Amino acid sequence: MNHSSARPVFDRTTQDIGNIVEFGHVNVLVPDQRLATIFYVMGLGLTRDPYLVVGVDNMWVNVGMCQFHLPLGPAQVLRGTTGLVLPDLDALVTRLEAVAPRLEGTRFRFARIGDAVEVTCPWGNRIRCHAPDGARFGRITLGMPYVEIDVACGTSGGIVRFYRDVIGAPGVVEGTTARISIGLGETLVFRETTAPLAPFDGHHIQIAVADFSGPHGRLLARGLITEESNEAQYRFEKIVDPRDGTELAVIEHEVRSMRHPMFARALVNRNPEQTNSHYAPGREGWVASMPASQM
Repeated sequence: MNHSSARPVFDRTTQDIGNIVEFGHVNVLVPDQRLATIFYVMGLGLTRDPYLVVGVDNMWVNVGMCQFHLPLGPAQVLRGTTGLVLPDLDALVTRLEAVAPRLEGTRFRFARIGDAVEVTCPWGNRIRCHAPDGARFGRITLGMPYVEIDVACGTSGGIVRFYRDVIGAPGVVEGTTARISIGLGETLVFRETTAPLAPFDGHHIQIAVADFSGPHGRLLARGLITEESNEAQYRFEKIVDPRDGTELAVIEHEVRSMRHPMFARALVNRNPEQTNSHYAPGREGWVASMPASQM
């Protein structure tokens, strides 16, 4: 008997990940750990990692399954915008209003624009905060669904070719924007702009890949490897068109293998609404994904 007519039909491509299996962190230097704590922990409501890098010369800040890394040093500014999903934008605005006096004299500012809150850190990094939205961000209730990089006009097609042919990551061009699939539900966005681009200052993003040696070999052949960190990690900075080697963009990538000891490390996330004055037992932690019933 033929039962094929009763079988459901699925678009299996919606479940494809590509070679980049994890988006780990955005790393920018900050000159003041106190101000960084006020902004990222007290203002944004994020969580300082309680287990690793707990001194005064670096800070790891958890955002769902991703992180900000904030080593001490001359301020670095990502040439673009980091997108966050936070559980409650009204609570976010209340926290930002509370820390504003402590951040006077810095570049800190925020505004509610449409359905997002646009925030600038004390040193000029732009962060766009969204409420959870299953249609746009899947099950994320707390996370870093995209990093948006400003690039020169006419580069989107070559950027997609680079990630597809060199890194093994799927991508699409939408008008003047390149969207690269990274991790389980994140996107690396390259948005063309006519505005002058600031000189690259050394900030980086971290990814993990399933095929570790393949991209390494293709990058090495093009002279693009900038650091052989260890057996489970290497780095590169330049994004080039694989057709002719034309340089398209620069942002350092810290590339890890799935055998890296910190691959898929579980991160602690707190509920920022818990305070000693407004406390509910057992609700300190935050679950960074929606239950199935809400999807």
